[in-house]
Amino acid sequence: MIAGRRFPMHAGLALPPAACGSRSDRGLCSCPRLPFRKGAIGHAMTSMLALLLLAAPALAQTYPTKPIRMIVPYPAGGVADVSARIVAQKLGESLGQQVVIENRAGASGTLGANAVAKAAPDGYTLLLSNPGPNVNSPLLSKQSPYKVEDFAQVIFFGYAPLLILANPALPVRNPKELIEYMKANQGKINWGSSGTGSSLHIGLAVLQAATGIKVTHIPYKGSAPAMTDLIGGQIQFMHTTTVTAESQIKANRVRVVALASSKRSPLLPEVQTLAEGGVKDAEAIVWFGMAAPARTPRAIIDKLNAECNRILQMPDVKRRLDELGLEVQGGTPEQFAAFVKKEADRLQKLIKDGALTRE
Repeated sequence: MIAGRRFPMHAGLALPPAACGSRSDRGLCSCPRLPFRKGAIGHAMTSMLALLLLAAPALAQTYPTKPIRMIVPYPAGGVADVSARIVAQKLGESLGQQVVIENRAGASGTLGANAVAKAAPDGYTLLLSNPGPNVNSPLLSKQSPYKVEDFAQVIFFGYAPLLILANPALPVRNPKELIEYMKANQGKINWGSSGTGSSLHIGLAVLQAATGIKVTHIPYKGSAPAMTDLIGGQIQFMHTTTVTAESQIKANRVRVVALASSKRSPLLPEVQTLAEGGVKDAEAIVWFGMAAPARTPRAIIDKLNAECNRILQMPDVKRRLDELGLEVQGGTPEQFAAFVKKEADRLQKLIKDGALTRE
């Protein structure tokens, strides 16, 4: 009320005439006048919140009503792509709507991840999450178009420990001999990775931080060219996964000298862990999961999480993921979010300690 004048109500709010586009010939709003009630704003907001809470279960019951797009930020055929397709096929059957895989590779996975970060948070655009685009790139790149927090974590599919491969001509066969060789050849060793900010690059940074030994990092555009140069002797070592290196290992073109894990792998039971060779805190893994744009309704997150947990326990799914070298995880969105935060905190410490540099 101003100078005894009554202002009209609009959606429960008292507004002066200037706030409304409708004016009578007397200069006053001609809209129907409603009595102003104290606390109308608070009641309106409470009512809106109640409606949203009531709508959430209904949203989960009707979702999805159209096909879902799951973006894999890597080319087709790799572990990331195959694991996504295994889960997506079953998820589509369960939800009654197709889950379409879209491979959007480029810029170490950031092109695909950015598309999801900027998508509508409605549950119809999902991401095959991975440490490269979800954690490493936004923390290591000063020009990253998105942040770690721009994603809502849905579920942890699983992880695979990284192997350390050596050119077979080197006198290195186990973790102890690896460290001895690294110490004796500081400044002379070229260590390859699939690119700056990749899981393989982080694995090397973790190893250097744990040992204090410096080597030269040689980033490649993918694991394949790095593997080629390892076989040819242009680089001496690299981190990778079991599946990526399987054929080369069987052909004796490369040698597995250590496992960057807390325990031995059932796929390579004879390979010692770095911890067995006296190197502590050098574990490095590559992991996969599902993420959605931040602010995706919790009801949708919970529905996707429940369905994926059920799918991950299917015998045929577990078998196929095991063949990819993944240790299946599952769990709640909170557990996956806590894991991602732990990974981000570890990376930030490596940056702070000078083991990695933001570019």
